[in-house]
This record gives sequence, C-alpha cells and structure tokens, in this order.
Amino acid sequence: MNRHVSRRAFLGGAVAAGAMGIRTIHAKGIPSAGWAAEQFDFPLIDFHAHVEGDFSLLIAFDQAKALGVKLGLAEHGGCREKMNDDAALKRYIQSLASAPVYKGMQAEGLDWMSCFSKETVAQLDFVLSDALTFPEKDGRLVHLWTPEARITDKQDFMERYVDFNVRVITEEPIDIFANPTFLPEAIAKEYDALWTEKRMQRVIEAAVKNGVAIEINSLYNIPSAKFLRLAKQAGVKFSFGSNAHNNGVGKLGYSIQMAKELGLARENMFMPAPRDQKPIMRRT
Repeated sequence: MNRHVSRRAFLGGAVAAGAMGIRTIHAKGIPSAGWAAEQFDFPLIDFHAHVEGDFSLLIAFDQAKALGVKLGLAEHGGCREKMNDDAALKRYIQSLASAPVYKGMQAEGLDWMSCFSKETVAQLDFVLSDALTFPEKDGRLVHLWTPEARITDKQDFMERYVDFNVRVITEEPIDIFANPTFLPEAIAKEYDALWTEKRMQRVIEAAVKNGVAIEINSLYNIPSAKFLRLAKQAGVKFSFGSNAHNNGVGKLGYSIQMAKELGLARENMFMPAPRDQKPIMRRT
C-alpha cells in the first residue's frame, strides 16, 4: 500500500472489511442511536464525521437525523493539507454557514497552529487531533492506521507512543483528543496488556491538565471501558465520534454502549466553548 495513503482512502475501505486496530466487542445489545437518544440527558452528537465524494452533506445529515444524532463535521487541516491557510479555512467555514452542523477541523501535524490565525480557528466549533501520525526515531512520520506501522519492540514503541499522545494533548490547542488508545494492527490484539493503567493515567492526566475531551470512538471501539472509567473518575469530558467517511456517519453504537455502562450524564460531555474561550485563544 502507498505509504502516504490518506486517512480518507484507507478508512473508506477499512470500514467494510474491518478496520485495522479495531478492538472486538460483542455487538449484541448495542442500542441504535435513535432509541438511545431518549436514555440520556444530553444530545447525541457525532463530533468526528467526514463527508466527501458522492456521500454528500445532505445525505450525511439525513442519515444522522434518522438516527437521532447531530453532526460535527471535521475537515482535515494543517500545513501539509489541502486546507492549509486562513483563506481555505474561511471557505470551509462559509460553506457550512447555513448547515445545521457543528463546524470542526481534524488538525494534522504538531505545527498546524502556524498555518492559521487564532481568530479564524476560533470561528470553528471544535478542533480535534490524534496521535496516529507517529514520529519514528529516524524522523519518519509513520501512519499507524496502515500496514507501514511495523513494531519490532512493543514496550519501546508503547513508551514512545504514550509520550507522543501526551505531547499532542499538551502542545496542540485542541478541544478533543480523537482515536484515543488506538494500536496498530500488529499489536492490536494485545491492547489490554500493552495499555497498562500507568500508561492510561499519563494520557488521562494530560487531558485533565489541558482541558481536552476524550473521544469515545465507534469505528475502532476505543478506549476500553477500563480507560473510560479511570478518565471519568479524573473528571475528563467525553465526546462521541464515528470517525466515518461514508455511511457510517452518525452510527455511535460503541459510544452509546460505553455511555450506558459508565452512567454518563450532561456534566460529563463535551460541548463547544464560546469563541473567546476556545483552546486556540486560551492556550496560545
């Protein structure tokens, strides 16, 4: 596979085939979003949705509405992305001006803040980022969601990976940390052994310290219930995300299941801050 394959191209095919790194859970008993919306005192919002190609905004909106879910669209943005300056970001925001959706960006790279003005980023409802574009020891950026992620020393990788998770949360002025605790396919089956409580706590502590919400991701079925319980105890806020680029938009089965198990309520959930209180304004 092309080592520079985009998230769009890879995830578009991975959903149908069983995306790499997905934690297996028993699907039986996972409620549909439409039914589950009545079980909570907060709205169901998919803050990690993408629309592109033939899967238009109108189709995505109608599908999410039928599921009882509101949409948060996250366009990829950063210095090496198509959306890489204020002009492009403003065009994106304007394109959604009349759409009843939350307007967001999936930030790419630790330097994305240098590509945009604070004032323009603050016009977004939210910014999310993750640790899936991982810097190797030799300086290469490895896409952990693709087969190029080859792990030779699991413990060494995990120590460096946890450090990078903390770095993303600490250095990037983001609202949501997405795809939390994701592991490459080569070691995904060892999730429970590799994500020790100590490692979980480091990520959780960084999120609490920096006021960053943790995503409950319904594509990869992460983080684990153990991680989420620890995060709730620490006072972390949560968001739901399908991480879908196609007809998976709005499908939040794992997010809903975890919310029920943990007894999440409105006070536990992320909602966009006022413009002058956005992370980009508070932390830079």
